[in-house]
Amino acid sequence: MKRVIVEYAKLTTDILDMLVEKYPDGYDYEDIISFKNAKGETVKAVEVKTEDTIYLVKISSKLEQTMEDYAEDEDSFDEDEGLDVDDLEDDI
Repeated sequence: MKRVIVEYAKLTTDILDMLVEKYPDGYDYEDIISFKNAKGETVKAVEVKTEDTIYLVKISSKLEQTMEDYAEDEDSFDEDEGLDVDDLEDDI
């Protein structure tokens, strides 16, 4: 099974659908996975799976708000529009 680490700026509507379905009320402390990346930095993420891929979505200050906004109004999200990378200063 393939493992993919996804940052907030790279979320697709498919991954957002899976996140909102798995964590409809947001994620809890016990849902968070911690691991070291190749640079030796600790990364915290939540996990969603498809048949062939495990997505580890990095937790950021914007992730939960994006999930809430998406759950409320899926039509306002356009997969072709990129999320604003400039808002990622505080992200892991």
